[in-house]
Amino acid sequence: MTISERTAFDATSAEDILREACAIADVAPDNIEMLRFGDHAVFRIDGGLIVARVGRSPDRLPSVLREVAVAEWLAGHGYPAARLATNAEQPVVVAGHPVTFWQGLADGDTYASTREMGELLRRLHDLEPPSFPLPELRPFGRVEKRLARAEISTESRTYLSSRARELKAEFADLRFVLPPGHVHGDFNVGNVLHDASSRPKVIDLDDFMVGPREWDLMQTAMYYDSFGWHSESEYQDFADGYGFDVRTWSGYPVLRSVRELLMVTWLSQNAATNSKAASEVEKRVESLRSDGSRRDWAPF
Repeated sequence: MTISERTAFDATSAEDILREACAIADVAPDNIEMLRFGDHAVFRIDGGLIVARVGRSPDRLPSVLREVAVAEWLAGHGYPAARLATNAEQPVVVAGHPVTFWQGLADGDTYASTREMGELLRRLHDLEPPSFPLPELRPFGRVEKRLARAEISTESRTYLSSRARELKAEFADLRFVLPPGHVHGDFNVGNVLHDASSRPKVIDLDDFMVGPREWDLMQTAMYYDSFGWHSESEYQDFADGYGFDVRTWSGYPVLRSVRELLMVTWLSQNAATNSKAASEVEKRVESLRSDGSRRDWAPF
């Protein structure tokens, strides 16, 4: 079966696409290793010297083109973020899937401290905005599409769709206190890594948009508050580094619920090919239904 004939995007098809993209970009496909699988399949090449990202579907192309533009904008400001690798024009498109190649950061597993995260996020928000347009934040833009193709129970799909409609109305009524502007869109500890010189750098630039700055503060707050993935002192370091504690804002509970819902719908797209993801989705849905603890949500 050729790549263009495949109907499912899974680890095998993603690696096939990557190998074809490597040939086009003149990148040696040595020691390919998958790092994670979501909206992109992310691979380490040659021990991490290069990190490649394969878009899940052709509709990822606009965001990947924006990601490349954002990387060039940040590099122009000397901001510590992911840098493109190879001299080939990027993204490379294979069977409609956009593929990008990035300079690796050390072993790719050394996370920045939460203090460094807060300081880097403040610095990012303080940059002059780019000259090219960024889309506006639309939190629910992908929800229905993800649920439509997710292989989850009918009851869970119905519940998540209904909850999304409720939260969409509540989100529209929020009154934000920080000035709006460009945001990273997916700012969390997994996207701020140390390079070989132990300097923190921001990665995963494809969700850049214009919106409330509170959006970028939410995941670190939730990782402490909802899931217990950060300690109290780690969270306080983050809030001090940024200069604002989003948990003190009156709209925090609503935005936390929005982001929790999005974490579930994001994972639901992997249910068909990953049994652990499928089980995790159902567990998360039950905790949302019952307003139970989120402390047993497993990171993905």
